[in-house]
Amino acid sequence: MGINKESDIAANLQIGPTSVGMVRIYVEADGLELPLDFDPEEAEEIAEELRAAAEAAREMNDGAKGGKKGKR
Repeated sequence: MGINKESDIAANLQIGPTSVGMVRIYVEADGLELPLDFDPEEAEEIAEELRAAAEAAREMNDGAKGGKKGKR
């Protein structure tokens, strides 16, 4: 499955610190449990990537909305 392919899979996502100083992203879906641990620097890099992706998605949505306003 690619990043741009839609899916019907539902998952729970939890993010938090571990007792050993790591940042855990915990994904649970359809009986699968996936704990992903990152050191704080890696977690900050992931956060920056999430922010950049959110901004790009927002710009795409704003552009799509702007294109619809001019047409009736």
